[in-house]
Amino acid sequence: MKEEFIKLLKETNREGMDKLLEFLEKSDFYKAPASTRFHGSKENGLLEHSMKVYEILEQKVKTSVVSIDVPEESIRIIGLLHDICKTNYYKVDYRNAKNSLGVWEKVPYFAVEDTIPYGHGEKSVMMLTEYIKLTNEEKYAIRWHMGYTEPKELYTTIGLAYKKYPLALLTHEADLEATYFFDI
Repeated sequence: MKEEFIKLLKETNREGMDKLLEFLEKSDFYKAPASTRFHGSKENGLLEHSMKVYEILEQKVKTSVVSIDVPEESIRIIGLLHDICKTNYYKVDYRNAKNSLGVWEKVPYFAVEDTIPYGHGEKSVMMLTEYIKLTNEEKYAIRWHMGYTEPKELYTTIGLAYKKYPLALLTHEADLEATYFFDI
C-alpha cells in the first residue's frame, strides 16, 4: 500500500513532491494510526484511511450530480494528504487493563502528542504548502474536509466554502464514508 501511495503522488509531477515524500519517509506517516479510537486506530491506519479517502473521492467526482472539473492530480493530493496533520501526532503510551483471565497488565494505546497545535484541516494545508503549491480548490477541500464536525460558529463559513468549491463537500463525504464504512 505504501508503494502505491508513493507512486500515485509521484505521478502528480507536482514541484516539491519529492521533498514532501522525503519528509513523510522520515516521519511516522506510514505507520501512524488514523485516530486514537474513532477509526483506523491501529498501526498503518492513517495510510489505509488516506488511500480509501482517495479511492472514494475519485469515484464521487466521476459520479457527482454537479460537474467537478479538476485534474486527477488534485484528487490525489486532496484524498491522500488531507490528514497529513496527523503525522508525528500520535505516540504509544501504556495503561493498565485486565486481560482475558482478569489479571491486570500494561497494554499499549495511542495517545495524542500535538507538538504543532494549529488545528486540523488548516494544519494539513500549512504543512503541505511548506513543500508543494496547492490550488485554491485543494486548499479549501483539505481545510474543510472535517465539515460539520467543526465548531458550529463555522457552519456558515463551511457552507459558503462548499458552494464555492463543491469538491470540498465531496472530500468531506469521502472522509466520512472511509471512516464509517471502512475504517471501523
